[in-house]
Amino acid sequence: MRNFLVKYSHAWVFLYGLIYFPWFTYLEKNVTNNFHIIHMAIDDSIPFVEYFVVPYFLWFGYVAAAVAYFFFKNKHDFYRLCGFLAAGMTIFLVVSTIYPNGHTLRPESFAHDNIFTQAVAWLYSTDTPTNLFPSIHVYNSLGVHIAVTKSECFREKKKTKFVSLLLCVSIILSTMFLKQHSFFDVITAFAMAGIFFCLIYMKSPAAEESYEKQFHHI
Repeated sequence: MRNFLVKYSHAWVFLYGLIYFPWFTYLEKNVTNNFHIIHMAIDDSIPFVEYFVVPYFLWFGYVAAAVAYFFFKNKHDFYRLCGFLAAGMTIFLVVSTIYPNGHTLRPESFAHDNIFTQAVAWLYSTDTPTNLFPSIHVYNSLGVHIAVTKSECFREKKKTKFVSLLLCVSIILSTMFLKQHSFFDVITAFAMAGIFFCLIYMKSPAAEESYEKQFHHI
């Protein structure tokens, strides 16, 4: 048991959930009206496509699988991925707190009645069209794909990286085609991902060596 606890001591990172989930739940329950409308002209040109509900829901497994894989496989990559995710998610919480926001993009009715529109209806009933940018669906998808492409574990696994890319792109598109997010939420997620990619993954050799030493002490 002691060896197990030492080997997986990096599980402390999951304590971040005790910060994120209560904060996010508070925002979802309290930011329901009197918020700033997020909208760009391009949003009106993007059609609603219910089939994108499939990759939208796959996001949960995509992120969870990546975190679990690196947790057991590579502590260094685990710390980098979780640092990337936590940094962006915290900024998202802060932005949503000081600048309550939402959109009015969702369709009032669906042109079709099928399992996909029923899934979207359920999604709409459980997820408010508020607390939107930067889009965490987009940001975390980018974070997972970056982690996969930058990890030595997947250096020779081109098919895995290709599948990750397909999932990442389809999830990003789903946020707009399901009218869950404005194009603005997507581009701000890309901008934030670019910043943290540089800070976390584009380190100089000297900085990376110093990071490695710190990481081995944790």
